[in-house]
Amino acid sequence: MKKRILLLTGSPGVGKTSVLRKVVASLKAEGYSVGGMISHEVRSHDTRIGFEILDINNNRRGWLAHVNQKAGPQVGRYRVNMEDLEGLGVSAIAEATEKYDIVAIDEIGPMELFSKNFRETVTKAVDSRKLVVGIIHWKARNKLVDDVKKRGDVKLYVVTYENRDDLHRVIVKEAIEFLRHVF
Repeated sequence: MKKRILLLTGSPGVGKTSVLRKVVASLKAEGYSVGGMISHEVRSHDTRIGFEILDINNNRRGWLAHVNQKAGPQVGRYRVNMEDLEGLGVSAIAEATEKYDIVAIDEIGPMELFSKNFRETVTKAVDSRKLVVGIIHWKARNKLVDDVKKRGDVKLYVVTYENRDDLHRVIVKEAIEFLRHVF
């Protein structure tokens, strides 16, 4: 069975988002429409200050979490910006599930899981017939994370320092094989 949900996991800082960005760019270059959200760390003077959200369809940006965020759930030294998570991230995933060939989700992880809307929207995306490419936290314990990892249509790729430069090619090949059966 061709896998429909292709997820990256791995230790923090190993390059999961970089691999996902390459997958998204390659699939767009192949002519597929891709929507959803990508998050990445933001640094100031070599210190991580937060995580930015990017709606990959329209390039709108917001903060997922920041060290100076005044309100919101706390994860380590960051507070989650629920307004941007839901207004940008959740809406980007929902739109992708409705309108695009591929849904990108970065990441199904501790910060994002504070949002009920995020959990519901990710559930709709993985239950849809769309190809989903994304990142799932390597050790988060949560019903959604556990349920997604157990699905029969999920393929999990562990990103390592050794494979991170070429892994996107493997994922793109698998994605295109699935998409050719759909279109």
